[in-house]
This record gives sequence, C-alpha cells and structure tokens, in this order.
Amino acid sequence: MKNALGRHILCEAYGCDPGVLNDRKIVENIMVEAALTAGAEVREVAFHKFSPQGVSGVVVISESHLTIHTWPELGYAAIDVFTCGDAVDPWNALDYLVKQLRATNTVSSEVKRGVMQHAMVRIS
Repeated sequence: MKNALGRHILCEAYGCDPGVLNDRKIVENIMVEAALTAGAEVREVAFHKFSPQGVSGVVVISESHLTIHTWPELGYAAIDVFTCGDAVDPWNALDYLVKQLRATNTVSSEVKRGVMQHAMVRIS
C-alpha cells in the first residue's frame, strides 16, 4: 500500500441469501466477525432494519469502517470495507462477508485512498 493512506474496497454482492440479508442481527454479527477475522479493532456498531425489508449498518473500526446496505428482495448487498495502515487486509474481511452472505456472484474494486493518482481528480 505504498504512499496510500488506506485501501477502500467496494463490492456488489449478488445471489445472496434473502433470509440472511433481511435479518438485522445476523447481518450485524457477520459484519462484526468480518472485521475481527481481518484483525481489525471494533469501536462502534450501528445497524437498522427497514420496513418491509432491508438492513443497513456500519462497523466502525480503529482502522476505518465496514458498511453494508441490503436488498433482500433482489438478493443483493452493497458492501464497502475501508482500512488504513498495513495491519488489516480489507480483502480478508470481504472474503468472510461474501461467504457468510452466500453470494453467488460478486464484482469488487479497490481504491487507494489519500493518493493523487486517479484518472479523474477534481480539486476545489
């Protein structure tokens, strides 16, 4: 991660188990375990269950955060894992999440944060 302040992974997870995606407590537990599996230090946890369906939440870690927004009716979850420093690998957390959500397909990308090497940069 040379010259970057952090690594930010954005993941589109498809084919996830709708029952898992719609259960606030299960999603919360999976997210916390993902952070711990990656070696992160959990600081705060906040999750919300929507009516009639869906869960959104954040796990704040010393190294940054993990967030999720679910659409159980579509079997879809939008996930991001952002870690700073070299001690925690965000891919380890994401691999755990994807497995626990039972995703059948994912599209993920990593952005190096805090570096000015992106193709499009707007500075104001």
